[in-house]
This record gives sequence, C-alpha cells and structure tokens, in this order.
Amino acid sequence: MLPEPGKIEEAAALLNAGELVAFPTETVYGLGADASNTAAVARIFAAKGRPTSHPLIVHFSNFGAARTFASEVPQAAARLAEAFWPGPLTLVLPKSGIVPAAVTGGQDTVALRAPAHPVARALLAAFGRGIAAPSANRYGRISPTRATDVREELGNRVALVLDGGACEVGLESTIVACLDGRVTLLRPGSISRSQVADVVGRVDDAGADAPRAPGRQRSHYAPGTPLDIVDAGSLRSGLEAALAQGGRVAVLARTASPAKSDRVVWREMPRAPAAYGRALYAELRALDAAGVERILAEAVPAGEAWAAIADRLMRAAARGEPADGVVDDSP
Repeated sequence: MLPEPGKIEEAAALLNAGELVAFPTETVYGLGADASNTAAVARIFAAKGRPTSHPLIVHFSNFGAARTFASEVPQAAARLAEAFWPGPLTLVLPKSGIVPAAVTGGQDTVALRAPAHPVARALLAAFGRGIAAPSANRYGRISPTRATDVREELGNRVALVLDGGACEVGLESTIVACLDGRVTLLRPGSISRSQVADVVGRVDDAGADAPRAPGRQRSHYAPGTPLDIVDAGSLRSGLEAALAQGGRVAVLARTASPAKSDRVVWREMPRAPAAYGRALYAELRALDAAGVERILAEAVPAGEAWAAIADRLMRAAARGEPADGVVDDSP
C-alpha cells in the first residue's frame, strides 16, 4: 500500500520545516524528524513523553548514506549491512562528529538502519537525509503497526501520518552493536542471532558495558491493562483464578478457546512465529480496549524463532515504569 505521490512530497517538506512525520517501516511505524535538526529531534521526545537520555535510531536509504553518521565502520558492520540492508536490522557504531548529541542520548555511539518498506524508502529518497525515528507511540506503550494506531496514540502531536498499511514484520528491528572488535546482540528481532552469526561469526550477549539501545527497558511494549504470562499447562487454572477475582479476563493463546463465558475475551494466535509476531501488537491493542481487568498471555515456545516474541511479552508483563538507563522503543 502506497500513499499518493504528493503525500511523500508533503512529508519531506514537513521534515525540512522541522515537523514530525509518522511513516511505516516493515517493523513498526516510526515517528520521524530531521536527524540533523536538534530542535526537531527534541519534538520527538516531547511528543512521546520520552526521556532525553534515550537514543534514537536514524534511518537512511542505504549504507553509503548511513556511514556518514559513523566515525568508523568495522568490517563486521559492512558485512551485516550488505547481508541485511535494506531490512529489519539496526547497527550500533561509533558516531561521527556531525551527529547531534540529542540523537544519541549523549553517548559516543549511534544506531543506524536502512528500512525496506517502500513508503519509508520513498520518503528517505525524497528527503535526502537521515530521519531519526523511534516508534510512533507514547513512551513505553504498545508499538503501532497501523496508521490508525499512530493517530489514536499521538493525535495532533504529529503533522502527518503516511499510511502504508499494516507492517509486514510487526516487531521492532534486531539491534547489533559492532564496537571494539566485538559483535553484540542488543535486541532480538526477526533477524535471528544465528543469521547474524552466519555472517560475522561470534555474537556476544549484552553486558553491563553495552551501549544503551532501544527497547531494553524492564517494562516496555505494555498495554494499560495488567498482563501476565502463563505456561500452556497452567492456562486453564490461571484463567479460573483470574475469573474468581471478578471482572472480565482476556486471553492471548495459540489454541482455540475452551471457555464458555461472556466474561472471557479469547484471541487465538497463529502457530507460526512470523505470523504471531505480525499480529501481536494489534491483538494487544484490541484486548487493551476490550474492557477487561487482566490479560493472560500463554507463554510461547522456547527457541530462537520465538526469542523476539518472548522478549516483547516479558517486557509487556513487567510492572512499573520503564527503567531509565536502558533504552526506548524504535523501529
């Protein structure tokens, strides 16, 4: 789905004027601003209600354009860009001197991506520069995968929303840092650790010295309704216990509903991980709006194919405010 050509030109003009434009990527919708305009970048943080210490991902049309924001490009990063760009992979590299501090949250690294969605690519081509863009939602909440989600979340905080239909992947990009001779997985996504390792060899887990990177807060991607993760074998008893507390209960599961109660809102999820990931945020939004007291999410299977989904559910279930110092949402 592509907007009218005039809309792309309008969006580029708004970005040039320092306004915010929401646009689709293959992962989620992003809230974009001119990455070289500090005042425009500040509007992203204000619109989202997001701490300014949290870095942004900067989107470019290709690797050649993106590398102007990096002071050096390790061989591993070049190989990963060649293998996966355009696509749902973000690279964290040492930043160059032209990168505003507001984009990096004050760090000496910068997160870069070349998205594959045709609307994002058309916008980047028309604009001609980097677009800083976290996900187009309020801080810590469910990421948007449809244009209507953005409008409901942000309203007039965004000057224009480019509608590119539902996002194909539906989960935020895999984030990999290429720093100090190491390759580190900072956030799981649809590009798996094994796929990254096939290109570069060893892939480390993030330690305490890892740079802050999007989507690593303890609580994140969260509905307003409390969410609990329940093992498949305990789902029925967990539902009974939740119903005993009164009110209505929603269930997110990969099986059909055995419940015969108007107090239960059941969403049967796809069995395949790619389809599950594509549907997850839309279903969470629907359940959050269903007037239930609690959401029970059936735990997904173990294994690499489900790692990104398990990560998002874990953070959606965490209680409390997102912890500062570990990073925010970006496509």
